[in-house]
Amino acid sequence: MAGNKDHGGLGAAYAAQRPEDVAAIYDNWSETYDADMSAAGYRHPTICLALLARHLPRGAAPLLDAGAGTGLIGEWLAIIGYPQVEALDISQGMLTKAAAKGVYSALHCLALGGPLPFADNAYAGIVSAGVFTSGHVGADGLDELIRVCRSGGVIVLTVKNTLWNAGFAERIAALEAEGRVVRAEETAPYVSMPGEADTVPSRGLVLRMS
Repeated sequence: MAGNKDHGGLGAAYAAQRPEDVAAIYDNWSETYDADMSAAGYRHPTICLALLARHLPRGAAPLLDAGAGTGLIGEWLAIIGYPQVEALDISQGMLTKAAAKGVYSALHCLALGGPLPFADNAYAGIVSAGVFTSGHVGADGLDELIRVCRSGGVIVLTVKNTLWNAGFAERIAALEAEGRVVRAEETAPYVSMPGEADTVPSRGLVLRMS
């Protein structure tokens, strides 16, 4: 299963303390990531894809795949009618795999959680699957995504309960109260990888920009 490989897998990624540690883990994992996550029954990309297609018109552009990894979602977005998608990931190794799939219009090796070098209102939609989780990105990563997403656009993301119960839910509520976002949809909690030992659930969220 994904968490038992020599690269450390999810266990190591969740325990990482620094962005550079996360990047190194995923660099080492990039060769087998797709097969490992498939074997673990990884659900986040499929759920995010369904939510995006429900809330953002076909052909909306450009999109940002924030935490693209090897490009699992990018491949599917191209198939269902979102032809202009940019990839962002902290790991150059993962982005190299994503680039080989030929579905992204641009690739950005960047970490979420700090300032992003994109213009305000740059994207019609943003999808971020499996990024807001233990050892990765917390609620502080939301503000920049909101800044670069257009009014009326959507951000589709998954949030692990560990973060949800440690201030993320309150941050979403505050953003709604400020009138910055509307919570267009929130899924029931689900286990993202039935084939893994980690059974802490996550949820999918769709935030529409005001």
